[in-house]
Amino acid sequence: MGEPGRERGQKTRGEHLRVGVLASGRGSNLQAILDAIDAGRLAARVVVVVSDRADAQALDRARRHGAKAVFVDPRQHPDREAFDRAMLAVLDEHKVELVCLAGFMRLLTPGFIAAYRHRILNIHPALLPSFPGLHAQRQALAYGAKISGATAHFVDEGVDTGPIILQAAVPVLDDDTEETLSARILAEEHKIYPRAIQLFVEGRLEIQGRRVIIREGS
Repeated sequence: MGEPGRERGQKTRGEHLRVGVLASGRGSNLQAILDAIDAGRLAARVVVVVSDRADAQALDRARRHGAKAVFVDPRQHPDREAFDRAMLAVLDEHKVELVCLAGFMRLLTPGFIAAYRHRILNIHPALLPSFPGLHAQRQALAYGAKISGATAHFVDEGVDTGPIILQAAVPVLDDDTEETLSARILAEEHKIYPRAIQLFVEGRLEIQGRRVIIREGS
């Protein structure tokens, strides 16, 4: 399998990868990406944020950062495929090179994934492959897990099944609630997601079957 960051040309000095973010809610992981960019830890530029909700706080974060904020109304499209084509048109208009999901609450269609094959990243609040899908923290508590965490991964056609890039472990405490566990996991999400994106920017990620090999930096 090819090297996602390399096969499309590693950026030369001074150039920043053009990132499009899909978000449905408050966009805290979007903010972590923006903060990493501002701090010089991430050589990327968020050029557009797309949401399926007009009131998503993520759109306000985008506007404050000078990125284009676009609401694509699912009700204006007859099916998932048409909705995804509308999102793809927005991403194409802004010449997006990497798509990052940040709390986007809709499954992407195979057509969307094919258009950005190995160029879609996601962050999930569990140690995949454990507890995929919605309410991962609630699942961990209900199962009695002693360790949970966060996973940055490539997106494929499954639900949180794409190759894993980075993970961070978080202990599950005896008195944890869904809210307290979520908060501690979220802090780790904010650390590893920008790092995973930067590894992509540097062309250091190589997919070999289910494994992602992180090459040494130059």
